Amino acid sequence: MKRRAAKDAPDARGSQKKARNAVANTPISGELPSALANESPESSGREDTDATVPAVLTFSLDKAKEHLIDVDHRFEDIFNKVACKPYENLEQFHPFQALSTSILGQQISWLAARSIIHKFRRLYDPTLPEKPGEAQSNSFPTPAQITATDLSVLRSAGLSTRKAEYIQDLAKRFADGRLSTRKILSANDEELAEMLIEVRGIGRWTVDMFAIFSLRRPDILPVGDLGVQRGLAWWFLALHSPSDPFSISPEKISQSSTKKPETGSARIDNDDSDDEGYLPVIGETDTHNSGPSHSVKDQEVDGVDGRPPLFTPSISKTLRNTAGTKILPLPKTLSVAELRSRISGKKKVKGALLTPQEMEILTENWKPYRSIGVYYMWSLASAE
Repeated sequence: MKRRAAKDAPDARGSQKKARNAVANTPISGELPSALANESPESSGREDTDATVPAVLTFSLDKAKEHLIDVDHRFEDIFNKVACKPYENLEQFHPFQALSTSILGQQISWLAARSIIHKFRRLYDPTLPEKPGEAQSNSFPTPAQITATDLSVLRSAGLSTRKAEYIQDLAKRFADGRLSTRKILSANDEELAEMLIEVRGIGRWTVDMFAIFSLRRPDILPVGDLGVQRGLAWWFLALHSPSDPFSISPEKISQSSTKKPETGSARIDNDDSDDEGYLPVIGETDTHNSGPSHSVKDQEVDGVDGRPPLFTPSISKTLRNTAGTKILPLPKTLSVAELRSRISGKKKVKGALLTPQEMEILTENWKPYRSIGVYYMWSLASAE
């Protein structure tokens, strides 16, 4: 899931133009990009394991924004302030590399993950420099190479035994055709989840992040992400009670450029460390891993974490500007007072701020473009 460095990212206006140009050549949603569609499964064979996902969207980003603005006028100011980078800064990527990188970076700090990923790559490309910051090549091993590697060799790069097993399980599935770029692109959202959760070390949270930040799918709601829960709680509290106090500390804004999200801001799908303070995901049963699910501190791996920066304090004016927005009733289990209690941490539900059912109801009218709205909820996660 490599992402373009911040210094190379175009501004919002340039990004929107780039996105519109990409959409002009975008396949209809549900269809394979032409580069893959022109090949039959038989003729593509093992070559499909090396196929990349094209840098195009399967929907119109402009229409998605128009829809969200229509149901909640506050989105217009949000879109003008912050670019939706995963859907505007489009790049090709390989699903196997993206998923492998995600597994390698689970439950460790960004610096540790960066080091392990680099050592892992050097196992297969000794020409890479010893230090990750000096690498100029984007080389990555193939599924077949990893499948043929002994677990002890993988552990020598800093992988735990479990992660080595997870990576090999993923590699075997790509090598034997159970997973491929074609199958991933052809699957709908639920089929994608079923397909990937069969892989050891991958759960629903990882699938949702992959679907948003790599596949750029338009209608993903990561119900297990605490940052999204917190952002949604603030978003709808401001809609139903604009007079409620809302602020973002300037200190948190300055820290956001150097410090990754705090523990609990994201959810990890396996029990590959002794990290405590986990976030249970309501309604989800992990079929592969025993023990509690864990959240992760400093969850950013070689550009995997593409979440937006925190909003500045001026966002409070936007949140309170509800004029022209049709305000729908809150779910039966929520009220303004209940939202306040959830946000303060006094009344969480099994460790969560919002249940999956509440999140579904709150974002019902965002469909079929919930991913776009969700992206900006991370910017509200550190509000006070």
